[in-house]
Amino acid sequence: MDTSTHPSALADGLQTSRSGELFGAACKLIPGGVNSTARATWSGWNPYPLFVESGQGSRLTDVDGNEYIDYLLGLGPMIFGHRPARVTQAVVDFIQNRGTVFALPTADEARLAQKIVDAIPSVDMVRLCNTGTEAVLYATRLARAFTKRSKIIRFEGMYHGFSDGVYWSKHPSISKAGPDNRPIAVAQGPGMPKGVEDNLIILPWNDAQALEDAIRREGDNIAAVLTEPVMCNTGCILPRPGYLQAMREITSKHGIVLIFDEVITGFRLGLAGAQGRLGIKPDLSVFAKGIGGGFPVAAMGGRADIMALVANGTVSMAGTYSANGIAIAAANAALDELNTPGLYAQLDAVSDELRSGLATVMADAGLPAYVVGIGPLMQVWFAKDEIHNYRDAERHADQKIFDVWWRGMLARGVLFHPGAYENLFVSTAHTRADVAATLEAARQVAAELARTI
Repeated sequence: MDTSTHPSALADGLQTSRSGELFGAACKLIPGGVNSTARATWSGWNPYPLFVESGQGSRLTDVDGNEYIDYLLGLGPMIFGHRPARVTQAVVDFIQNRGTVFALPTADEARLAQKIVDAIPSVDMVRLCNTGTEAVLYATRLARAFTKRSKIIRFEGMYHGFSDGVYWSKHPSISKAGPDNRPIAVAQGPGMPKGVEDNLIILPWNDAQALEDAIRREGDNIAAVLTEPVMCNTGCILPRPGYLQAMREITSKHGIVLIFDEVITGFRLGLAGAQGRLGIKPDLSVFAKGIGGGFPVAAMGGRADIMALVANGTVSMAGTYSANGIAIAAANAALDELNTPGLYAQLDAVSDELRSGLATVMADAGLPAYVVGIGPLMQVWFAKDEIHNYRDAERHADQKIFDVWWRGMLARGVLFHPGAYENLFVSTAHTRADVAATLEAARQVAAELARTI
């Protein structure tokens, strides 16, 4: 990719030329210059992504020396902010004193499993793995083995990792995705094997009637309903009152495994995740980002009778790096930290202050915008209409205004993802002073937007 014609900065008045130079060099060696789609130019990092020098607490510093209040937080894992002392030291100690990968178990694994089981009422047993993608793959495989059925219900606008079995209808073109109440499966891109979509039923989220109708049609073929309890991969969309309860009742009635993908919400919205906060008990759950305090680790667990298929070897869950020493040390330290009395109450208080403050800023400026969120997870929607699912977002959210909003905030030292379909995350390292500085920047950008819209 030739970056020579690109502007030298991501935002007016912000010097990021060194990031531009590094991106140009990276593009010669790395396809697209980055190692994840979320960092790519087509995901909003245009003309190039920021290159990072370091992070500490709630702050991130780029290679040009710009410091930002960081609400990107690695797309969610940094629940304690950057370089949390307890987690960092636990990892250093494990490597220096014990090792990394043994391909044999350690006592630390069972201690971590106990902490997860104690935290989450729906989890009787748990297996550890490396990524959310792996954990979802295993959960859907386990559901099929347990029910002896083949089909999985998943919802438009959600992302459950990049495995062939579920990498469909994340953000499809509506013109290609069928009617609103009965969408068709659309591959995320080319290269997907034909026939996979025959085992998927795609539905609009937040529509209990559509779910009930689909199960009435094909209930005997449906192994699982796979969902985020809060929709976090098309911005932040909360479940309508009673929706998750209806989902739980319908799936239980028809012997369908309910899988909660809590890769984003798990251990972020509370020790018991979104399911604890919202009072729903799924059959299987997937966790990842919040569990490791910034280190790559994931877990999949649930009902003992379903997990028994793993226990007896009927369903294989393999992985050389699963439960490696680094991941286990990080997760054990992270869960100990998360068990600190009052931690979530303080995190919610700072998050609520930011969310309500942003809402006030938008209202005071007279902008067609509102803020949606729960706890330390939120997004600003530039829209006049309410957004309850993916197609609502596609039809009503103004992506161009969001881009101007993002660049204006970045220029004032506030970092979050440039895509409106991502989220702002708050960590335990964020302070009320951070929130005050963020809201002052927001007032300035909102005033500029109000003059130009």
